[in-house]
Amino acid sequence: MLRPVAKNEAMTKLPWAQLRLPPFPQVAMRVLQLANNENVQLHQLCDLISSDPAFASEVLTVANSVLYSPRYPSSSILQAIAVLGANTLQGMCITVGVRAYMGKSMNFPAMRDLWRHNLACALIAERVAGAGSLDKDTAYTAGILHDIGRVALAVIQPKEYSELLGKHKGSAESILEGERQLFGWDHGETGRRLIGDWKLPGDFEAVVSEHHEAIGGSGWGMCEVVKVSCRMADSLGFPAFRECEKGDFETLLEELPERERIRLRIERGTLAAEIAEAIHAIEAV
Repeated sequence: MLRPVAKNEAMTKLPWAQLRLPPFPQVAMRVLQLANNENVQLHQLCDLISSDPAFASEVLTVANSVLYSPRYPSSSILQAIAVLGANTLQGMCITVGVRAYMGKSMNFPAMRDLWRHNLACALIAERVAGAGSLDKDTAYTAGILHDIGRVALAVIQPKEYSELLGKHKGSAESILEGERQLFGWDHGETGRRLIGDWKLPGDFEAVVSEHHEAIGGSGWGMCEVVKVSCRMADSLGFPAFRECEKGDFETLLEELPERERIRLRIERGTLAAEIAEAIHAIEAV
């Protein structure tokens, strides 16, 4: 277990190896790597997932949940993959992987809030990207991974991290500052390093390290989708920490390009209820 950084060591960055970050489920990482390969065969994904019976069982349960509502329930991983497709499968596996990664730290209320925030961000990103030219399944995966650095730090010291979230109320920058004092690394830096160490697609590096930065410039890509989706998750009642700045949903909506905005131009309460229902479906399996 990593020791907290003493006061006189505040802001001193510890060597990366000393963070002792737990390993992410290898099956989930390999699924994400393979699913991003256009030449991957379904039987390769099937063989990979089936190699871990516990992981395979949870993936199959999620595939048969009300979240996906298949016409005919799948009785095998191969059937599930064939129905859902490789892209949807990658998001599902990363969701299962993140939940497994959080493990016992989910016993802390602050960690459960973080889990639901990640899910809400992913579900909103999926909708936003689905209205434009970006792949909605990749957007969902990016949303799940955007706070993976925060998840990792929380897994190392759940009690201390929960206390940090309660102590540093207000802006995201206040939380980042608290993380640097406790660990020497903030969650954006941690996430970027993790994506590199796990050899996940490089596009996710910008998502995890820049999602707290202001939206600017003329470009509109996956990073921008997740930036807005993260803030929208807060404004809809799924904050990463309870005392964060929520932001105004309508103002955030105006930051979207017109075609993406149309997709979310529904009553705020209706969207929040739909997101809550989807989160409940994922948590229930």
